[in-house]
Amino acid sequence: MSEEYEVHGPHDHAVEHAGHGAHGDADPFASRMAVMTAILASIGAIFAYQSGTSENLALYYKNEAAIRKTEAANQWAYYQAKGEKENLAELGEALSASNPEARSRFAADVDKYRQQKEPIRANAEALEKAVAQDDARSEALMHGHHRWAQATTAIQISIALTAITLLTRRRWLLYASIGIAVTGAVMGALAFFAP
Repeated sequence: MSEEYEVHGPHDHAVEHAGHGAHGDADPFASRMAVMTAILASIGAIFAYQSGTSENLALYYKNEAAIRKTEAANQWAYYQAKGEKENLAELGEALSASNPEARSRFAADVDKYRQQKEPIRANAEALEKAVAQDDARSEALMHGHHRWAQATTAIQISIALTAITLLTRRRWLLYASIGIAVTGAVMGALAFFAP
């Protein structure tokens, strides 16, 4: 008759203990790490969303600046064309000194082109001002995007450290994870409150 002996190793004991813990005697450390991970993941998702929004708005304003810059260049070219017509009319006026009818027609053209140039110049300058404003907005939003991205990265690192903490049960890793999470939260606050 053969009798079998059952030998339990440390691994079997840990598995059996974990199985009993799942039925009501849950590990409070693991539970806290799970809650911390869920909270950090939520904060990280919000930061990532804000980062994407800032980047999209920065690109929008940069695109608007490029469009207005082209419009301003077109206005300056139009202004220059009117100036050239004005110069040609002045030359015609000077060369037609012996013909009073032609001279008065060229003088009228000189006045007409002078008057047409002023609103074109004002429009081109207004477009250039709008370009500068859109570029400034884009730069500010891009700076904010970098802050949001840094905050998101810190939160992701904190989540990774929390997972390692759960596996290794090292308290110093928990404190490092909390410290990095706080750093990420501060970066997120700076991004939120920055102009």
